[in-house]
Amino acid sequence: MIPLSILDLAPVPQGADVSRALANTLDLARHAETLGYQRYWLAEHHNMPGIASAATSVLIGAVAAATRTLRVGAGGVMLPNHAPLVIAEQFGTLAALHPGRIDLGLGRAPGSDQATAQALRRTLSGDVDAFPQDVAELMHWFAPAEPGQRVIANPGEGQDVPIWILGSSTYGARLAAHLGLPYAFASHFAPGDLMRALQVYRDDFKPSARLAEPYVMLGYNVIAAETDAAATHLFTSLLQAFINARSGRPGKLPSPVEGYGSRLSPSEQAMVDQTLVHTAVGAPATVRAKLAAFVDATGANELMITSQIWDHDARRRSLALLAEAWGMPASA
Repeated sequence: MIPLSILDLAPVPQGADVSRALANTLDLARHAETLGYQRYWLAEHHNMPGIASAATSVLIGAVAAATRTLRVGAGGVMLPNHAPLVIAEQFGTLAALHPGRIDLGLGRAPGSDQATAQALRRTLSGDVDAFPQDVAELMHWFAPAEPGQRVIANPGEGQDVPIWILGSSTYGARLAAHLGLPYAFASHFAPGDLMRALQVYRDDFKPSARLAEPYVMLGYNVIAAETDAAATHLFTSLLQAFINARSGRPGKLPSPVEGYGSRLSPSEQAMVDQTLVHTAVGAPATVRAKLAAFVDATGANELMITSQIWDHDARRRSLALLAEAWGMPASA
């Protein structure tokens, strides 16, 4: 079976605070390492009370320090929010501290609303249309310095930090193909352009010094439990969070509510069916079958699993059940 990795939004559960959420992230990363997951990525989001990973590079450093072999990275850094030189220095530092274990996924969305984006950048002059130039500049800072080069990313210069392009449309697919970089698609919440983007990426891919052949990692929501009914109950937390966010009421990750899914309005159900189509909820055999069918349909090289579960112990158990069902080799 193809490798499985984890995307952690560092959710802040209802009734808990950021300190608890970050402690959960560190514990989950250590657990994932023993279960045999390949990567553990954190995502940059801002002004969201239910997500504790805004300072993404700081949290990546903490997760890498708490683990030994797990690859740790950004899924992703929203590059329009930052000067490429700063990101090169941050991830150059991470790579120097944890050689061979750091990934850098890059996105062009702000990871926030427009008001927050302006607070982050001070101005909106650096818009998403400059993303290809920003990626090229970042790659330049990681390259070995040339004679007479006045500005050098130190740390960063000469560091072989793997760069991924993230996307939810054909835009990122074309850029990743043009640059010869691996591509991660956000099918766990934006599935509409998935198959079209995969075709564009594979058809247009140009081999590079970083990557000889196309490599695709796809997002997938997984809620696993001992029974389908138990998993369906846990899934109501994600449903509530999704409906709240789409209704302009973002908050902490809610606790499960019995029967919540059956009370959705027709418009809410349609929104869920359209957006969360790539979601596996159920007992291990149920989840494994859905993931295997998805891999067969897409030809994915790797899956990135996200599991928005309110109870931390249930989340740990979900990852363990999935790892066992998928036949992943556990580590000591």
